[in-house]
Amino acid sequence: MRHFRRFDGTWIASLCGALALFVAVAAPGQAAEPIRRGESGYPLPRFVSLSSAEVNVRMGPSFKHKVKWTFHKEGLPVEVVREFGNWRRVRDSEGDEGWVHHSLLSGRRTVLVLPWTTEADQTVPLRPMAREDARPVAYLEPFVLGDVDECDGLWCAISGRGWRGVVPQRLLWGVYPEERVE
Repeated sequence: MRHFRRFDGTWIASLCGALALFVAVAAPGQAAEPIRRGESGYPLPRFVSLSSAEVNVRMGPSFKHKVKWTFHKEGLPVEVVREFGNWRRVRDSEGDEGWVHHSLLSGRRTVLVLPWTTEADQTVPLRPMAREDARPVAYLEPFVLGDVDECDGLWCAISGRGWRGVVPQRLLWGVYPEERVE
């Protein structure tokens, strides 16, 4: 007569845990990471823009904290990386961070063209359609500010005063790689 070993629940739980770990390691990217949300309920991190032509960036999340620097351009994109009450810790295109009151931020999506470039003569072709072989209608210099009309994950339709077109998403700061914006 064969004897079967009895297994208690801890063995089964261990086996299930090991199997779940194997699936997670064997198939990376299959399970979506949960979206992290701030106190406001909005995702973190996320891009927004400045709603005022003068925005003080502070050392901490209150008006009592010293001003680190001041933005002087309405519509600049910033990345919200943290929230504390009515305050948002933002990161600019150069990677500097500080605290801004939420009332000085807008959900309007904007982008900067190639803000990381050091080449003075580098430009980005603005195309009429999302095709590399489409003849450019203009060339955008680094740090040009544009409104985001939409992004499909590879290309973004952007516009400004008197211009509109499509550029590769990877050349813009203010949208995430592969992010879709409608």
